[in-house]
Amino acid sequence: MHARRTLISPRTQPPSEQTPTRPTCALRTPGGQCLQPALCPADTLPIDGLCLAMRSDALEDASPEMQSNAHTDRAGNLVVYEHIPRRPDLPANYDSYLYPTEPWGGQTVSSGYDLGRSDMQQRRGHALRAVGHGGVDLPQERGAPVRALALRGQQGDAEVLYAGPLFGNTVVLLHIVRDGENTRSLLALHGHLDTIAPGLRRHQSVAATSLLGTVGDSGAEGIVHLHYEIRMLRPGINPARLEGPMSYVAQDNSVPCDPRNVLPMRSTPVRRSAAARDASK
Repeated sequence: MHARRTLISPRTQPPSEQTPTRPTCALRTPGGQCLQPALCPADTLPIDGLCLAMRSDALEDASPEMQSNAHTDRAGNLVVYEHIPRRPDLPANYDSYLYPTEPWGGQTVSSGYDLGRSDMQQRRGHALRAVGHGGVDLPQERGAPVRALALRGQQGDAEVLYAGPLFGNTVVLLHIVRDGENTRSLLALHGHLDTIAPGLRRHQSVAATSLLGTVGDSGAEGIVHLHYEIRMLRPGINPARLEGPMSYVAQDNSVPCDPRNVLPMRSTPVRRSAAARDASK
């Protein structure tokens, strides 16, 4: 594979620092329907109705590619694993995306995905014996609703694969997502729930915004938050044949994926509280 250079126009900021804009509409009906939408500028990528700045080679890099990385566990052992990093044409700012819970005090993510970082930059919490953090932690109040999220490119409704103990009380959803010409099976893990929605059962279809449970600290006592993790099933793995909660996170069955690759884009900025603004300074 030949090395590719990243070209960023000198008149623009890097993609992670730009504010996404919505495409304009050249002609609307009296009711407001767009009849002739103008195209996004040549150096941007239309995603969820937003024009996002892109690298010159972004389209070549659009398909997810597994990469290998390593983490030193608490016992000092080097654990090598595969993962799918963030696509380079997508914003790095977590505030650019929607999540299964609303921002808390203007904060979307308290701890992000770090499996693509160097070993010493990865989390080393008490329970992180194998690798770093393969999802995002979403701060919220205990009892706040956790709702099913339609991923970008999702085909149809999601399906409940599991509801029970894993990362504390956990709901695992199966999302079928179209990525260009390919269709991929993604698992979405919603962990540390206080309660799981009554009646939620295996193989049940759940539409976007359906209640999955409430935010809590089960399995992470004293730290109220939602752990949200996206994993891509390996080729040939039938999700219906996975048995037992650990089968969903086993490296032989699925690969952790940076959730920003498939999260829907936020159309309005996150409104940060004064405390959140002061904390970010």
